[in-house]
Amino acid sequence: MDRKGINVTNTFDGSVPRYGVGGPDMPRNTRVPAQPDAPGDIWKTNLAADAADAADVNDDTLSGMEIPLYAISDAGNGDADDEMATALRPPHKRLWLRILLIVFAVLAVAAVAGFFTARWYYQDKAAPGVMFAGASVAGQNSEQLAATVKSAVENTKITVTDSQGNTVTASLKDLGVNVNQKQTVSALIAAKDSNPFVRINPFSKQNVKLVATADKLALSQYLTGKLIPNDSQAIASTIAYDQTSQKFTVTVGRGGQAPVTDNVVKAIDQALDTPGTTRTASITYTQTDMPISEAAATTAADQANAGLGLSITINNGDATTYKIPAATIASWTVTTADPAKGTIAVSYDKQAISDYMNGELGNHLNQTKTNQVDLVDTSGNVIMTKTKGVNGVTIKNTATVADQVYSALSANRSATLTVASDVTKFDTEQQKITWKIVVDRSKQTATVYNNDQVVQTFNVCTGKTGKHETTPGNYFIYLKYQVQDMRGTNDDGSQYLTKGVKWISYFNGGQGFHTAGWNAAGIASGDPTGHGSHGCVNMNEADAKWIYDNCPDGTLVQVVGAQPTAPVR
Repeated sequence: MDRKGINVTNTFDGSVPRYGVGGPDMPRNTRVPAQPDAPGDIWKTNLAADAADAADVNDDTLSGMEIPLYAISDAGNGDADDEMATALRPPHKRLWLRILLIVFAVLAVAAVAGFFTARWYYQDKAAPGVMFAGASVAGQNSEQLAATVKSAVENTKITVTDSQGNTVTASLKDLGVNVNQKQTVSALIAAKDSNPFVRINPFSKQNVKLVATADKLALSQYLTGKLIPNDSQAIASTIAYDQTSQKFTVTVGRGGQAPVTDNVVKAIDQALDTPGTTRTASITYTQTDMPISEAAATTAADQANAGLGLSITINNGDATTYKIPAATIASWTVTTADPAKGTIAVSYDKQAISDYMNGELGNHLNQTKTNQVDLVDTSGNVIMTKTKGVNGVTIKNTATVADQVYSALSANRSATLTVASDVTKFDTEQQKITWKIVVDRSKQTATVYNNDQVVQTFNVCTGKTGKHETTPGNYFIYLKYQVQDMRGTNDDGSQYLTKGVKWISYFNGGQGFHTAGWNAAGIASGDPTGHGSHGCVNMNEADAKWIYDNCPDGTLVQVVGAQPTAPVR
C-alpha cells in the first residue's frame, strides 16, 4: 500500500476493490464507497507494523484512531494528503481553541454589559472615585448628597483671632459665604462625566469643592462688628434696593479701624475645598478713611438703576409679550463690594435669571387653546366673532432666552427676545344666529328678528346724545337679571342709585335693555337728546320683559343708525 498517494486497490482477493462498486479506472464520480463487511470492519492503523512509514508520521497522528476507509478520498491529484491531514488532526487541539474563543467572547460581552450597567446605575448618582469633604460619596443620589453637603457646611467653622487675643468662631454664612447646595449636588453628580470610561473607574479620583460665592464686604462687616469697638469701626458706603422708591440708594460710610482679612480669605478657600472641619486664621487691623467711598457707592447705584430702566421684553412666538418688571431685575442685581480695593461692582445673577425663566416665564407666556366662535347669519355670512380664537402655546428651552437676558443686562442694553415654544393652532366654529335685535338709533326703535323674520318692534330711548350714546356695533346678550340696583355717576359728578330696575339684558359691557319707568316721556318721544340714558336702551316694562323672556343668551344685538338731535316721534 502506498500511503503517500493513497491510490491503492486494497482488496481482499486481489480483484474486488475496497472502493465499492467499480474499479480504480472508473470515474470518481461514479464510484460507490464500499460499506464495511461488518460493524467492526474498519481499517486500523499500526505504526509498529509499518516501519517504512513510521518516519513520515507524527507519533500522535494515528495513535488509537480508527478511520473508515471510505472516509478517505482516492484522488490521485494530491487531495488525499489534505484530506488525510484533516481527518487525522488531533481533535483535542481544535476543542481547546474553540473553548478559548468562547471564553474570550463571554468575557467581552460581560465587559460591555458591565460598562453599560455601571453607566446606567451612576447616571443620577455620584460616580466611583468622586470625593467630597475628604471622603468618597460614590453611589449617593441627589437626596443623599444634599444631606452630605448640608452636614459638611454646618460643621465648617473658621476661628479668627486678632493680635489682642480676641477670638470669634464663625460659620461660612457669618463670613459672607453663600453656599449653593443645589449646584454643589449637581457638580458631584456630574463629576468625571467628560469620559464615560473614566467616570466608572474607581481608581480615577476627583475632589469636588463647595460651590459658593463670597462677599468680602459682609466678611469685613462681620469681623468689624465682632472684634472692633463701635466708636472705632470703619464703615463702608453701601447700596441697596429701596422698595418704596423702587431704585437703588446709597448709605454713606465713615472712616475708622478695619480688619485685614487676607488670612481669613485663605482659610475660607481651604474650607470650601475640604469642608466639614474647623480652621483657624489670624487678622490685623488698619486705619482707613472709609473702606468704600460715597462716590464709589454712588457710581454703583447709578449703574444698578440704569439696569432697572432697561426694557427686556419676551414674546412667545405667537400673540403674548411679557416685559420683565424692574423689581424682578432688581432681585437679579448683584453688588460685590471689596473694601480692600474700595470698589463696588454691579453684575447679575445668572442662576437666578435661569431659575426665573424656568419657573415663572410660563405663567406669563403660556396660552390655553381657545377655539374661535363666529356668529353667522342664515346665509353663512360672518356677522361678528363671539369668541376670539387663541392658539395654544407652551414655551420651551428657557435656558437659551435666559442666556440672552443675562447678556443684555450685562451689556446694559434693552432687548426684545423670543422664547422657543410649541404652538397649537385654534379651530374656528360657526354659530348660526336665529335671534337678532336691531337697535336703530335714528328711529329710536328695537326690532326683534327670528330667522330674518320680524317678530316685534319696540319704542326705546337710547343713550344721551353727545355724552353717553349707545355704542354702534355688533354685540350679543351675555348676562341677564330679573331685578338689579343700578348705580353710576351723573354729568355733574354726583352719584346715582336706582333700585329695583327690572328685566335687564346686557349686551355691551354695562349697556343693556331694561325697564325705565322714570323715562316714559323719552321712550314715547324717542328723544335721546333731552331724555337720553347713560348708555342703556330704556324700554317700557312689558317690552323689556318680552326681550328677557324670548331672546336667549347669545342673541345678536346690532346698534346702527345716526344719533338724532331732536325727538323722532
